[in-house]
Amino acid sequence: MQIGNNSVVQFHYTLSDAASGKQIESSQGSHPLLYLHGHEQMLPALEQALNGKTSGDKLDITLTPEQAYGERDEDAVQSVQVKHLMGAKKWQPGMTAVIQTEQGQRQVTIVKMGMFKADVDTNHPLAGKTLQFAIEILSVRAATDDEIAHGHAHGEGGHHHH
Repeated sequence: MQIGNNSVVQFHYTLSDAASGKQIESSQGSHPLLYLHGHEQMLPALEQALNGKTSGDKLDITLTPEQAYGERDEDAVQSVQVKHLMGAKKWQPGMTAVIQTEQGQRQVTIVKMGMFKADVDTNHPLAGKTLQFAIEILSVRAATDDEIAHGHAHGEGGHHHH
Protein backbone atom coordinates (compact mmCIF):
# COMPACT_ATOMS: atom_id res chain seq x y z
CA MET A 1 0.00 0.00 0.00
CA GLN A 2 1.26 3.47 -0.85
CA ILE A 3 1.27 6.33 1.64
CA GLY A 4 -1.55 8.78 1.02
CA ASN A 5 -4.18 10.70 2.96
CA ASN A 6 -5.50 8.72 5.93
CA SER A 7 -2.78 6.08 5.82
CA VAL A 8 -1.21 5.14 9.12
CA VAL A 9 2.55 5.03 8.67
CA GLN A 10 5.07 3.45 11.02
CA PHE A 11 8.71 4.32 10.52
CA HIS A 12 12.13 4.59 12.13
CA TYR A 13 14.05 7.79 11.68
CA THR A 14 17.39 9.31 12.48
CA LEU A 15 17.57 13.10 12.52
CA SER A 16 20.93 14.80 12.03
CA ASP A 17 22.22 18.33 11.63
CA ALA A 18 23.11 18.44 7.92
CA ALA A 19 25.92 20.98 8.48
CA SER A 20 27.84 19.06 11.16
CA GLY A 21 26.53 15.54 10.51
CA LYS A 22 25.86 15.31 14.25
CA GLN A 23 22.91 13.09 15.21
CA ILE A 24 20.14 15.01 17.02
CA GLU A 25 17.71 12.17 17.74
CA SER A 26 16.79 8.71 16.54
CA SER A 27 14.01 6.19 17.03
CA GLN A 28 16.37 3.26 16.31
CA GLY A 29 16.58 0.99 19.32
CA SER A 30 13.24 2.20 20.65
CA HIS A 31 9.68 2.40 19.33
CA PRO A 32 9.16 3.48 15.75
CA LEU A 33 7.06 6.57 15.11
CA LEU A 34 3.44 6.16 14.09
CA TYR A 35 1.45 8.92 12.41
CA LEU A 36 -1.70 9.55 10.41
CA HIS A 37 -0.78 10.94 6.98
CA GLY A 38 -2.52 14.13 5.80
CA HIS A 39 -3.44 15.44 9.26
CA GLU A 40 -0.61 17.98 9.77
CA GLN A 41 1.18 15.97 12.44
CA MET A 42 4.52 16.26 10.65
CA LEU A 43 6.51 18.93 8.90
CA PRO A 44 4.70 19.45 5.56
CA ALA A 45 7.91 18.92 3.56
CA LEU A 46 8.52 15.62 5.35
CA GLU A 47 4.96 14.46 4.74
CA GLN A 48 5.29 15.43 1.07
CA ALA A 49 8.48 13.34 0.75
CA LEU A 50 6.71 10.31 2.26
CA ASN A 51 3.69 10.61 -0.04
CA GLY A 52 3.41 7.61 -2.39
CA LYS A 53 6.16 5.65 -0.62
CA THR A 54 5.55 2.11 0.60
CA SER A 55 6.61 -0.33 3.32
CA GLY A 56 10.32 -1.18 3.14
CA ASP A 57 11.28 2.09 1.43
CA LYS A 58 14.27 3.94 2.85
CA LEU A 59 14.77 7.60 2.13
CA ASP A 60 17.15 10.40 2.98
CA ILE A 61 15.50 13.79 3.15
CA THR A 62 17.26 17.10 3.64
CA LEU A 63 15.11 20.01 4.78
CA THR A 64 16.24 23.62 4.68
CA PRO A 65 15.36 25.80 7.71
CA GLU A 66 12.43 27.23 5.66
CA GLN A 67 11.03 23.71 5.15
CA ALA A 68 11.70 22.71 8.75
CA TYR A 69 11.50 25.06 11.75
CA GLY A 70 12.33 28.41 10.13
CA GLU A 71 15.32 30.69 10.46
CA ARG A 72 16.37 31.85 13.91
CA ASP A 73 14.84 35.15 14.98
CA GLU A 74 17.52 36.83 17.06
CA ASP A 75 14.88 39.09 18.66
CA ALA A 76 12.81 36.16 19.86
CA VAL A 77 13.78 36.44 23.54
CA GLN A 78 10.82 37.08 25.83
CA SER A 79 10.38 37.40 29.55
CA VAL A 80 7.83 34.99 31.05
CA GLN A 81 6.75 34.24 34.58
CA VAL A 82 8.48 31.15 35.95
CA LYS A 83 5.13 29.61 36.94
CA HIS A 84 4.23 29.37 33.23
CA LEU A 85 7.18 27.09 32.40
CA MET A 86 6.23 23.41 32.08
CA GLY A 87 8.50 20.39 32.05
CA ALA A 88 10.78 20.60 35.11
CA LYS A 89 10.88 21.71 38.74
CA LYS A 90 14.25 23.50 38.66
CA TRP A 91 15.29 25.50 35.62
CA GLN A 92 18.71 26.33 34.27
CA PRO A 93 19.84 28.18 31.14
CA GLY A 94 19.97 25.91 28.11
CA MET A 95 17.05 23.76 29.27
CA THR A 96 13.99 23.38 27.05
CA ALA A 97 10.61 24.28 28.55
CA VAL A 98 7.06 24.25 27.23
CA ILE A 99 4.83 27.30 27.54
CA GLN A 100 1.18 27.68 26.64
CA THR A 101 0.58 30.47 24.07
CA GLU A 102 -2.46 31.67 22.15
CA GLN A 103 -1.18 29.49 19.28
CA GLY A 104 -0.98 26.40 21.52
CA GLN A 105 2.01 24.86 23.27
CA ARG A 106 5.46 26.04 22.29
CA GLN A 107 8.96 24.84 23.05
CA VAL A 108 11.27 27.52 24.36
CA THR A 109 14.88 27.50 25.54
CA ILE A 110 15.78 29.11 28.88
CA VAL A 111 18.29 31.94 28.41
CA LYS A 112 18.35 33.46 31.90
CA MET A 113 16.58 32.61 35.15
CA GLY A 114 15.36 35.03 37.78
CA MET A 115 13.31 34.42 40.93
CA PHE A 116 9.94 35.05 39.29
CA LYS A 117 10.75 35.70 35.64
CA ALA A 118 12.74 33.83 33.04
CA ASP A 119 14.13 35.07 29.74
CA VAL A 120 13.29 32.47 27.12
CA ASP A 121 14.28 32.08 23.49
CA THR A 122 11.05 31.35 21.60
CA ASN A 123 12.86 29.99 18.54
CA HIS A 124 12.28 26.27 18.05
CA PRO A 125 15.41 24.42 19.28
CA LEU A 126 16.04 23.32 15.66
CA ALA A 127 15.40 26.74 14.07
CA GLY A 128 18.07 27.83 11.59
CA LYS A 129 19.32 24.28 11.03
CA THR A 130 19.30 22.30 7.81
CA LEU A 131 18.02 18.90 8.89
CA GLN A 132 18.83 15.47 7.48
CA PHE A 133 16.23 12.74 8.03
CA ALA A 134 17.08 9.09 7.35
CA ILE A 135 13.75 7.27 7.25
CA GLU A 136 12.90 3.59 7.00
CA ILE A 137 9.20 2.87 6.43
CA LEU A 138 8.14 -0.21 8.38
CA SER A 139 4.44 -0.41 7.60
CA VAL A 140 1.60 1.40 5.87
CA ARG A 141 -2.07 0.65 6.47
CA ALA A 142 -5.42 2.34 6.01
CA ALA A 143 -6.56 4.32 9.04
CA THR A 144 -9.62 3.16 10.94
CA ASP A 145 -12.72 5.39 11.06
CA ASP A 146 -11.86 5.99 14.72
CA GLU A 147 -8.37 7.24 13.87
CA ILE A 148 -9.68 9.51 11.12
CA ALA A 149 -12.30 10.93 13.50
CA HIS A 150 -9.66 11.59 16.16
CA GLY A 151 -7.13 12.92 13.63
CA HIS A 152 -4.26 10.71 14.84
CA ALA A 153 -2.99 7.13 14.77
CA HIS A 154 -3.70 4.71 17.61
CA GLY A 155 -1.47 1.88 18.81
CA GLU A 156 2.21 1.32 19.57
CA GLY A 157 4.12 4.60 19.09
CA GLY A 158 0.93 6.53 18.36
CA HIS A 159 -1.39 8.57 20.54
CA HIS A 160 -2.58 6.94 23.74
CA HIS A 161 -5.86 7.96 25.35
CA HIS A 162 -5.84 8.11 29.13
